[in-house]
Amino acid sequence: MYSCDNSYSGDNCKVCGKPLSSDEQAIYRKLVLRCAAEFMCIDCLAEYLGVSAKSIEDLIRYYRESGTCTLFR
Repeated sequence: MYSCDNSYSGDNCKVCGKPLSSDEQAIYRKLVLRCAAEFMCIDCLAEYLGVSAKSIEDLIRYYRESGTCTLFR
């Protein structure tokens, strides 16, 4: 079984180096890899996924307001 090693938490985007918020780390874990140790900022993640940054921001807002995902608490 796959195990997570969350001993490292990336503070900067792995693509552009921009400092990351906890929401950016959480949405990366939600959309890409739950056990991620490196993350992308919203702009780089949007480009990687082929969606707009606004759609990712809307998802973050949804998860924060709904309380349905423990990553956003």
